[in-house]
Amino acid sequence: MRIDPIIVRARRLRPRRLVPQAVSRRLRRLWAVVRRQWRRSLQFRVVGITLSLSAALVLAFSYTVASLISNGVLQNKLDQSETAINNGAEYAMRELAGFTQADDPSLPPNLRNVVTQLYASINNQQAEVIMLRRSGNLSAVWPPQGDSSVMDEPSVRGLRTLVVGPKSGTYQQIATLDIGNGLQKYLVLGTPVAVGSVPIELYYVIPLRTEDNLVQFTGAVVTGTGIALVALLALIAAMMTRLVVTPVRVAARTAQRLSAGLLDQRMVVRGEDDLARLAAAFNQMAANLQRQIVRLEEMSRLQRRFTSDVSHELRTPLTTVRMAADLLFAYRDEFDPAAARSAELLQAELDRFESLLTDLLEISRFDAGFAALDAEPTDLVPVVRRVGEQLTALAERCKVELKIVVPEAEVIADVDPRRVERVLRNLVGNAVEHGEGKPVIVTLAADGSAVAVTVRDHGVGLKPGEEKLVFNRFWRADPSRARQTGGTGLGLSISLEDARLHGGWLEAWGAPGKGAQFRLTLPAHGGDRLVSSPLRLVPDDARADEAALIGETP
Repeated sequence: MRIDPIIVRARRLRPRRLVPQAVSRRLRRLWAVVRRQWRRSLQFRVVGITLSLSAALVLAFSYTVASLISNGVLQNKLDQSETAINNGAEYAMRELAGFTQADDPSLPPNLRNVVTQLYASINNQQAEVIMLRRSGNLSAVWPPQGDSSVMDEPSVRGLRTLVVGPKSGTYQQIATLDIGNGLQKYLVLGTPVAVGSVPIELYYVIPLRTEDNLVQFTGAVVTGTGIALVALLALIAAMMTRLVVTPVRVAARTAQRLSAGLLDQRMVVRGEDDLARLAAAFNQMAANLQRQIVRLEEMSRLQRRFTSDVSHELRTPLTTVRMAADLLFAYRDEFDPAAARSAELLQAELDRFESLLTDLLEISRFDAGFAALDAEPTDLVPVVRRVGEQLTALAERCKVELKIVVPEAEVIADVDPRRVERVLRNLVGNAVEHGEGKPVIVTLAADGSAVAVTVRDHGVGLKPGEEKLVFNRFWRADPSRARQTGGTGLGLSISLEDARLHGGWLEAWGAPGKGAQFRLTLPAHGGDRLVSSPLRLVPDDARADEAALIGETP
């Protein structure tokens, strides 16, 4: 039996907590929709700004007009009432001029007659005319149901103080009073009447219902007109903006289709105005872009085909020349020194030529989109060590110390070992050649989502901006530099394509005189998206040097 009241109470309290949250949630959603429309819609912004400015102007105009009308009506009523009470005071002085004693028994009837005549001159049945004596209880009010105690109300007590004060004159005040018809606004005017030694006060209490209704009606009319005007301005702004925004939206949609590869998309040209000229210029631009893109695609196709055909066609003569060069190289000891040297140079250049053809074929596969990835779970530790062993002879010839830093545990990743080994061989070979006899450090690291290999040299480094150019085809930082291996100039370009084929990154950092560092980052699992790398691109020693220059701790 005790559970039911608790349940009823809980049900009653729950809506009280949820209703404000629901309202707040709806307001936030509405605000989010308005902000989204404000950012995305030019028409919405123009209409909103027009609506705001026009509302402010109409509000100021309406307030000014209503104030002028209200002040004019009220001032007219004040002038009429002040004239009426001044005339009434003069009439009262003439009618009561013969009374010199306050206890004259004929004074009260005459006061009532004067008040009745003054009330008749006002011509307002809801008004009151009050005559009071400054001391005693002598008073006269018309109409008969009126009450002179209204002058003792706090809202008009200050007016009576002015009337009985030392300065004679006519005083007025607007007050909200209840004199039998409910609370209303009244105009109360007061002035002293000099009747011998009898101090008398004359008051007019005039209702302002007609004027108040007129002011309210004027305010309602002005407000309604302002709202209608603002709505009309907003509608006009929406219609005019639509005329301009619609072609812009059509142009945006057409541009999106063009960027998606639909090069035959065009805008419809109507008329001869500025928008029509814009549409015609847009169509002309699209046609020119289509011609240029088709031309470039044809040239690229021809270039790829030429590279592939030349690379394949050169295989047969290269094989023949290779057989002859191998024969000459094998018997070079039987030749004279000049001929033996020529046989060695021929063998070296044929090796380089064969590497160039291999790289050109690989580049043509990437350009044609035929490069395939044979990924499999691979331990990268032996791959990195094998690359180091392959380039040990080159490092000794260049007098460069080659250091391999790998974890003791296995580093497994879904990669194509042949392509990864080729990338590392290109990076380490370039680092050894540009190491200026200083150590080259190869570091392997991994985390839960990615593996990374950095190749750090301490040679001449890279100038600002060259960290992007090094991956361009046939680009060299110093074309006059003597090379030890006679590279083709395509190694880093192919390495970059191999990294992208894995869904990875190949990045470079360098500074003049501080060497360079290349970082290869690959996802540990095929198809994953990289978000970070286990190794930093900028070496720790370079970060320490920069921190030392600015006086901070690295």
